[in-house]
Amino acid sequence: MREGLERLLLNGQDNALLRFGLGNAYFKEENYAAAAEHLQKAVAHNPQYSAAWKLLGKAWQALGQTTQADAAWQQGMQVAHANGDSQTVKEITVFLKRLHKAQQGPVA
Repeated sequence: MREGLERLLLNGQDNALLRFGLGNAYFKEENYAAAAEHLQKAVAHNPQYSAAWKLLGKAWQALGQTTQADAAWQQGMQVAHANGDSQTVKEITVFLKRLHKAQQGPVA
């Protein structure tokens, strides 16, 4: 699947959906750096793409980049609210709670 998407990109096609597909494929392959790169381009093409913001946050988190993960999810939350995407709002809320809890560390 990824190879086909990359061929489209090499042939001059470049849009949010294509970049999201590539980001998702790389994420599934656990190549989080490549996933983040493509997902950043997806949201650059379409800043209202809440699913791309959500997955971008997950890629940043997998890379240990918690500040970037938080920022992506905060942006995704705003976009999802604006678009009436309540499922994505719920999912991102859970991701943010887990992230913030992990950043606090264990209670002594």
